[in-house]
Amino acid sequence: MPTYRDEAVVLRTHKLGEADRIVTMLSREHGKIRAVAKGVRRTASKFGSRLEPFMVADIQCYVGRSLDIIQQAESLGSYGSNITADYASYTAASVMVETADKVTDDDGSLQQYLLLVGALRSLSRREHNPSLTLDSYLLRSLSIAGWAPSFVDCAVTGAPGPHSVFVAQMGGVVADEVAPPGSPRLSPATLELLGALLAGQWDVAEAADERSRSQASGVVAAYTQFHLERSLRSIQHVDRSA
Repeated sequence: MPTYRDEAVVLRTHKLGEADRIVTMLSREHGKIRAVAKGVRRTASKFGSRLEPFMVADIQCYVGRSLDIIQQAESLGSYGSNITADYASYTAASVMVETADKVTDDDGSLQQYLLLVGALRSLSRREHNPSLTLDSYLLRSLSIAGWAPSFVDCAVTGAPGPHSVFVAQMGGVVADEVAPPGSPRLSPATLELLGALLAGQWDVAEAADERSRSQASGVVAAYTQFHLERSLRSIQHVDRSA
């Protein structure tokens, strides 16, 4: 049977039989992969720990009829243990991999792959506040998928900003004349934080106060779930207190 090799980040796993596991991965070149890792639930398994969620591995698979079979897995990024050791990082990472699973089709996306690997690496190294890392990831992932939000100019008319009314269904901030009645207004500090998270301006993001962070997180969650057209099961467990 034909074989292939690729880099992949593990999104989720499911038990199969008594000793096997189905592993769903987002790969660098082959899109989204669902493959069977045989025997990985046995204590003698050599590569079971390399195929846990949040891990990045160099994998070799051969093509099966319905599911591919993982033959080898070598660790490229052992992020899982550091992430799961911290609840805030673990809950943030759980939302990230669930989002990556939903925004990518079987063909995958190199940009989405690189973004996810970079975000998981950052979480494992404790580079930034986990909540900020998550919100930045979500905004960038949606932008790559074609849903870039506007936080300055009107998302409907293009009228130059700043505007303060945010409407997820309309794509971001909108001018007062097109805003639905009762739409929430965001503070200038929150809008500055959202723009910084989208652009990766970490000095600005980390200087934001708690009120702005809380308001921004609510906006990002609403915007994400609207465009995914379904709820993220893991987002309700996110620890925003870190």
